Order: sequence, then structure tokens, then C-alpha cells
Amino acid sequence: MKKRARLIYNPTSGREAMRRKLPEVLQRLERGGLETSTHATTGEGDAVLAAHEAVERGFDVVIAAGGDGTLNEVINGLAEQPYRPKLGILPLGTTNDFARALGIPRNFEAACDLITRNQTVPIDIGKVNEKYFINIAGGGSLTELTYEVPSRLKTVLGQLAYYVKGLEKLPSFKPIKATIETDTETIEEEIMLFLASNSNSVGGFEKLVPDASLNDGKLDLILLRKCNLAEFIRIVTSAMRGDHLNDPHLKYIRTSKLNVTSPDYVQLNLDGEYGGTLPVNISVLPSHLEVFADESGQFSYKTGSRHHQIPPKLLEGLDE
Repeated sequence: MKKRARLIYNPTSGREAMRRKLPEVLQRLERGGLETSTHATTGEGDAVLAAHEAVERGFDVVIAAGGDGTLNEVINGLAEQPYRPKLGILPLGTTNDFARALGIPRNFEAACDLITRNQTVPIDIGKVNEKYFINIAGGGSLTELTYEVPSRLKTVLGQLAYYVKGLEKLPSFKPIKATIETDTETIEEEIMLFLASNSNSVGGFEKLVPDASLNDGKLDLILLRKCNLAEFIRIVTSAMRGDHLNDPHLKYIRTSKLNVTSPDYVQLNLDGEYGGTLPVNISVLPSHLEVFADESGQFSYKTGSRHHQIPPKLLEGLDE
């Protein structure tokens, strides 16, 4: 008996690639033993509802086709459910950070075959107040870039859109006063941004948190202390080489919970999308989802790390 899959796809992501490839994708999934129906998202929040509906209808598999924003919405539709279908990913966005961390190929045929091989890995997810993320939660000036770039501009210009927005943002790049509570310590100081990561792939950087594991029950927290523009550029350059964690302007902590407060107005970024404002409580749901992935791919486990490095792209962002 064939398993039932629900393909939730963003019709505007990846220059509308899924619209063109949909018949071929469905045929390939069908041949692999998945009886697949589809849902094309119609706007913000629609993928959350579609994923929730897929749970209620008892689908065996939910496949998120789009960028990190679509994936985030699907995660939010699945996270609270007592029954959670296995999750497949067809990456279509600008960066596809989480798919890249898992070694999921951008090639449609290969990504579909990965799903039909039925090999899954357990993945932690993060909870931020009442929302969820699968890859990154952050706050500070530059973390706002990924959701401030208009969707149409992302589609047409891709990475260039983030360079343009980044140049606009740099003059207003200023520190925030923050109190950060972790498993082991409380920190009070001025920071430029904080990033709590679940994987080693963040914003196009493949080496930002090189030892991050997807199922160790921990988040990898990076704090960027107060610095000037020249120092920031130096740190970014170091991050591209993967030797930034020893910089005195950075603090690196592994923690299972995080509380961040500030007297300043600070917006949050969850998987490249707007996630509200501070204050925030962040926790980890260990091994909460089963995701289709190849164990020989580019993911990290508590049992070890496997990294196939791809040249990082400065300020490359996330799509819907």
C-alpha cells in the first residue's frame, strides 16, 4: 500500500520553478511509492494551516517546497501536533540554509529520490515564545535584512537584493543593551546582534557555527559585541574563512535555553522571517521531527560531523 504525501509548495519561490516542474515531481514521487497531493500557498501563514490540515487528514509525509520561510511555516504547522508526519524538503529559495546543512540537493530529481528512499534523521527544533524555528533565531540590526527585502526583489535579483539592502542598513548598525540568560551564565552588555543556531549553515555562511549539531538538544549561540564598521567587516571576513570564533568581539555558547531582554526595541528573525520583538524565551525540542536526509550528506550529529563546504555568500538571504 502506497504512503500518502502532501506537497506544500510556494508557487512564487525560485522564479516559479515548482509550477514548471510540478508534473515531473509528482510523477517521480509516485514512482517512488508516494501517492502525492498538492497545496499551493496563497500568502503569509498559509503553509502553517496547510501543514496542520495535513496532520488532521493523516498524511504519512509532508513535503515543504520553497525557501526557508516556507519551511518555517510548515514547521510551525507540525510542531504542536501529537502526530507529526515525516518531513521532506525540496529547496527552492535564495539560500536554503537548513536544506544545505542537511545536504539536501537543489536538483529536483535528486531531492525527490532522497525522500522516496525513506531514510530519515531526527532533528531538534527551537521554540521562541509561541513560535518555532528549525535553523536560526536572532536579533539585532543586520538580522532584519532577510525579511525586509521584498519577495519580488528576492525572486528577480536574488543575492544582489541583499547587498543593496545591506548597504542601506549599515549606517544605522548600532548596538543594543541586552541581558542574555543561558544554561550556565547571565550576560549583560551591549551587543550588535545575537544568533541562536540549530545548524552550521546560517545566512549563506557554511562555517559560522562549524560544530553545530542538529540533534544534540543544544543551540549554538553567537553574540557579536559592540564594534565599529571596520571591526565588523574584519569579523565577517574571518567568518568566511571559518576562523572567527576566537575574535574578542564574539562570544560563543552552547545552551539548551535562552532568555534575552532589552530596554531597546529589537526585532527578531526566525528562519529569515519576522518573528516579533524582544523579550524572548528560546528553548529546544529535542529530536522533535523526522526529516528525510542522506546520512552521508552535509549534516552534523552528536556522534560526529560531516561537512562539505560550499563557498559562503556574504549577506545572502532567505526566500519564502
